[in-house]
Amino acid sequence: MSASTSERDVPTGTSSTRVKASSAVVAIGILIGVFTVLSGVASAVFNQHDDSPITREVFGGIPSVLKVAFYIVVPVLLVYGAVLFSFRTRNWERGKPDNRATTPRNVKRRLADFRAGVYMQTLLRDPAAGIMHSLIYFSFLVLLAVTTILEINHQLPEGLKFLHGQVYQAYSFVGDAAGVTLTIGVVWAIVRRYVQRPYRIRIKSKPEHAVILGVLLALPVTGFLAEGYRIAAEGSPEFEKWSFVGYPIAQLVDGTSHLAGWHQTWWIVHVVVFLAFLAILPVTMLRHMFTSPLNMYLRDRDRPKGAMKPMPNLMETELETFGASTIEDFTWKQLLDTDACTMCGRCTSVCPAHATGKPLDPREIVLKTGEVMAATGSPAVSPPIGVDPEITVSADSVFERITPEEIWACTSCKACDENCPVNIEILDKILDMRRYLSLMESNFPTELGNAYRSMENSGNPWGMSQGERADWTAKLDGIQVVDGSSPLEAEYLYWVGCAGSFDDKNKKVTQAMAQLMKRADIDFAILGPAEMCTGDPARRSGNEYIFQMLAMQNIETLNGMGVRKIVTQCPHCFNTLANEYPQLGGTYEVVHHSQFLEWLIESGKLDLTDARLDERIVYHDSCYLGRHNDVYLAPRKVIGSLGGVEVVEASRNGTKGMCCGAGGARMWMEEHVGKQVNVERSQELIRTGAGRIATACPFCYIMIDDGVKGEGLDDDQVKVADIAMHVLEAIEKRDRGSEQVGAAAIED
Repeated sequence: MSASTSERDVPTGTSSTRVKASSAVVAIGILIGVFTVLSGVASAVFNQHDDSPITREVFGGIPSVLKVAFYIVVPVLLVYGAVLFSFRTRNWERGKPDNRATTPRNVKRRLADFRAGVYMQTLLRDPAAGIMHSLIYFSFLVLLAVTTILEINHQLPEGLKFLHGQVYQAYSFVGDAAGVTLTIGVVWAIVRRYVQRPYRIRIKSKPEHAVILGVLLALPVTGFLAEGYRIAAEGSPEFEKWSFVGYPIAQLVDGTSHLAGWHQTWWIVHVVVFLAFLAILPVTMLRHMFTSPLNMYLRDRDRPKGAMKPMPNLMETELETFGASTIEDFTWKQLLDTDACTMCGRCTSVCPAHATGKPLDPREIVLKTGEVMAATGSPAVSPPIGVDPEITVSADSVFERITPEEIWACTSCKACDENCPVNIEILDKILDMRRYLSLMESNFPTELGNAYRSMENSGNPWGMSQGERADWTAKLDGIQVVDGSSPLEAEYLYWVGCAGSFDDKNKKVTQAMAQLMKRADIDFAILGPAEMCTGDPARRSGNEYIFQMLAMQNIETLNGMGVRKIVTQCPHCFNTLANEYPQLGGTYEVVHHSQFLEWLIESGKLDLTDARLDERIVYHDSCYLGRHNDVYLAPRKVIGSLGGVEVVEASRNGTKGMCCGAGGARMWMEEHVGKQVNVERSQELIRTGAGRIATACPFCYIMIDDGVKGEGLDDDQVKVADIAMHVLEAIEKRDRGSEQVGAAAIED
C-alpha cells in the first residue's frame, strides 16, 4: 500500500474507532429534536399558570392545534437540518488527516481564536462591515436566548417561574431592543449589498442573499407585529410599555376588529418565517453561523505560520500522487474551509494579483474547490454559494473549475489568509495545487523551468557558478569564508543567500551588512561556495523534489559544522531556515538582519550617535518577513533610529501591505497579463512623497527599485535601498563629517 493511500484510511487523522463528525451532527440534531418534543409534552402535562399580574402567558391566544403543530414541525425540521448538514460534514471526512487536536498546550490559543470570531474581532478590521455583522449576530443570539428563557420558564412549576414583575419588564425591554438592532443590522446589510454595492460584494451577490436577508428581516418584523396584536388583544396593560416597540404598535391597531385573530395570523407568519430560517440554514451560506466559529477554533496547527505542509522524504518514499488535484488530496480542514467561507471577499480585495488584472481571485479558489466537493459528494449537496446552471462538474478534480493560470498568478504573499475574518487557509490550497501541477503535470511557466534547472545543476536559481558566491568579499577585509568541512568557530553564520551573492544590487546589501557587523565587532563567517539555495523558490512553486535535494545538502553541511546561530538578510531564506528546515532535521536559531540590526542598535553595539539622513523615508513591508513571520516593527525601529528621519507609511502597510510581486517564485516568472505588481506598489510608495524607500528583502529591493526607475525617477529623486544600506550611509556621513571637522581643527 502506498503512503498516500494509507493516509486516507482515517480521514480525520484520529483513531478509526472514534465517532465520525457526520454521525455526531445527526446525533446532536436528534437530541435537540427530542428535547423540543419533550418540552412540548412537559408544558402540556405539567404546565401551571403564573398568577402574577405582570407577566404573559406562553402561547396565549394560540389554539391547541397550533401548539401541537409547533412542537411537531420544529423538531422534524431540526432533525432534517442536522441530516442535511451531516452530508456536508461527510464531505470533510473525504480529506486527508490534519492534526488539529485540542491539547493542554494549544487550548488557550484555540479559545482565543474562537473568542476572536464570536466577538467579531476579526470582522471589525473593517469597521462598517464589522458593526453591521455585530448588530445582526449579537442581536440574533440575544433573541435566541430570549426565546430559550421563555421556554424554560414555560416548563417550570408555578413556584419556580421567574418571568414576572420587573424581571418580565426587563425581559420585554431586552427582547424588543434586540429586535430593533437586528432590524437595523439587516437593513444596513441590504443597503450595503444592493445600494452601496462595494466591488467585492457586488461581484458575488446571488439570489440566495436576498432570500437570507429577507428571512432575517422578517423575523423581527413579524415578531413585533405578533407582539403588538397580542398586547392589543390583552387590553394594552400598562406594564407592557416596557415592550417599547410592541406597545406603540398595539396603540396603533387598538380598535381593530378581530384582534385575537390578527394575533394568531401574525404568530403563524412569525413561526413560518422561523421555520423557513431552519430550512435554509443547512443549504445556504447561513451555515457559516456554525462552520465559521468552528474553523476559527481550529486555526492553531502543528507547524509555524510561514511553513508549508511537510511531505515525506521523497528520496526514500514512493508516492502515487503529489499535491492536490482531487477533493481527497486536500486535508479535512481545507475542505471545512470551503463551508466556513462567508463570501465576504476580503481576500479578493487585498490580493495583489487580482488588483493588477491577473486571473486569480482567492475567494474563487475556495468556492470552486467547494463546488467540486459539493457536486462529487455522496450524496451531492448544494455548492457553497449558488452558481450558474451552465456550470457543471463532471469529475472529482478541482481543475474542472480552477485553471493553472489562476494558480501560477499567486505571489504567495499571504494577504488573503491574513485578511480572512474566519481564518480560511487559502494559500495552502494554492501551493498544494502547484505541487500537483509541477510534479504530476509538468505544467508550469517556461521561465520557471529555467530556474528549476539552475537550482538543480548550479545550486541557485540564477544559474551562476557556485565559485562566485564569495566574490562580493573582494573589496572587504577580514570576511571569514569557511568551506563547511569543519566545525564553525565563529559565533554566527552569515547566510548571504543567492540574491545577496549574485545580484549586483543585493551584493551592496551584503557588503553593507557585513560592514555593520564588523563595526559592531560581531564574530561571523560565511559559507561562500558551500552555501546552496535554501530551496524556497522550488518549494513555493511546487517542486518538492528540488527543495528537498537542496535543503538536505544544506542541512548536512550546517549540522556537520555544528551551526547554531544564523543571520540572514533574505526573508525567504529566513522563513525556510527557521520554519521549514526543522521538518527535515535542521533546527537553528535564525534571525533576520532587521532583527539583528535592531538588537545591535538597542544594545549599543552599533553606535548611531549623530548618524543622520534628514529625509522622509517609507518602509516597504516584505510579505515573508511580515505576514509569514509577523516581523513588522524591527525594520521600522532600525530606520527610525537614524537622526532627522521622518518615517511615513504607505496607504497599504503592515498586515495589509502590498506585495512587490516576486514571492512564490514569481521572481522567475514573467507577468504577461495586467499591470505589473511591482509598478503598482512602486507608484504607491512614490505617492508618500518620501525621498527614500527602505526594503528588507532582496526581491523587494530589485522589484521596487525597478518600479521606481520605470517611473523615470533616479536615486537623487527617490533612493531605494535596503535598511542596512541606509544605516551604513548615515554612519559614513557622520564619519566623514567628523573627519572634516577634525581636519578643519588641525588647519586652525
